[in-house]
Amino acid sequence: MLIERRLHDGIQDGSITVLFRRWRAPQAVAGKVYRTAAGRIVVDEVTVVPLARITARDARAAGYRSADEVRADLRGDPMSPVYRLRVHPDHGTDPRDELAGTADLTPADVEAITARLTRLDRASAIGPWTGATLRLIAERPAVRAADLAASVGRETAPFKLDVRKLKNLGLTISLDTGYRLSPRGRAYLAHAAHTTGNR
Repeated sequence: MLIERRLHDGIQDGSITVLFRRWRAPQAVAGKVYRTAAGRIVVDEVTVVPLARITARDARAAGYRSADEVRADLRGDPMSPVYRLRVHPDHGTDPRDELAGTADLTPADVEAITARLTRLDRASAIGPWTGATLRLIAERPAVRAADLAASVGRETAPFKLDVRKLKNLGLTISLDTGYRLSPRGRAYLAHAAHTTGNR
């Protein structure tokens, strides 16, 4: 879920509790936790709201001065319905952080990680990338994503998306600048290098 940068702090401190989106079909489900650039957020409610029934109160809760500002700022197909999302920040532990800190890998863990990385490689239009990306991050921690991407001839946005897939497996950790391997990622890479020399 994309959230404007200007709303990030407000979502985290609880002053922003409403989001408006114009979607052809709902792209969020009440009760689910979503990882966003503003942090992990819980969607409490998803409701279709006619434009004329957007209230001033909800507009302020979404970071606008008026309902008219909300209507003017809505993006997307004007024929699509407008959804009001009530949200709050999730300050609990990110399961990916717990996973990332697990360095004591069993053979079954290694096999499962290898299978997931193999599927990512096979699904990629650029060919195998997971092993090279893990090694790149291991060799160049805390280097800007744009610089890492350029060093292997890739565009920054798809490179960052791919690294996020590795993070979802608990293999990398995002830093203020760049990335580093997690304890789990280091353990996996060491095991893979020892057993195959290919990842």
